Amino acid sequence: MIVPIPAQLRDYTEGHAQVEARGATLAELLADLERRHPGIRFRMIDEQDAIRRHIKIFVNQRQERDLGAALAANDEVVIVGALSGG
Repeated sequence: MIVPIPAQLRDYTEGHAQVEARGATLAELLADLERRHPGIRFRMIDEQDAIRRHIKIFVNQRQERDLGAALAANDEVVIVGALSGG
């Protein structure tokens, strides 16, 4: 599937706004992203294997927090990074 990449993570994807990744679960999809784009997973997943607070992952327009969530080949996965500033 094609996964949109937020601007703050594009350094890991050579500037690509969308990349391909595969997986039967969200965890597998993120592992495939890591295999293809080393370092990207750590920016989304913390040391406790949870999605970082500033990252939101949507599957078919519903926010998903469970890395074990099953994915189908036609699902839409969107990664969104929060912006902050002062």
